[in-house]
Amino acid sequence: MKIIINFFLLIYLIYMSIPNQVNAENKLDFYMNDFYNKSNEASLILKKIESDMKLGIKDKICSRQIKAAELGILANESLIKAFQIAGTEPPNSSINSSQKRWESLLNDCKNFN
Repeated sequence: MKIIINFFLLIYLIYMSIPNQVNAENKLDFYMNDFYNKSNEASLILKKIESDMKLGIKDKICSRQIKAAELGILANESLIKAFQIAGTEPPNSSINSSQKRWESLLNDCKNFN
């Protein structure tokens, strides 16, 4: 019985003395994940809109397109922040063309309403 108590006491002490590590993302990972998640979500929304339009469904097209454009713009902002954190120069021409495309989608629907 004494051996079992000592064994559990030893396991408890080892467990308490080893610091528990938190698997927290660093800022670069956070912004890169945010970029990928938002850009993927925006692309999925646009694909759904496209398939709906092919089927003749025009339900809430502009509101969904605005949501996709806003997500795309936020994704670009996260990508820029990730490059800044990494200390590297972002591909400005690609980001600018992407930004213009998202803004165009956003403005087309806002002007339509």
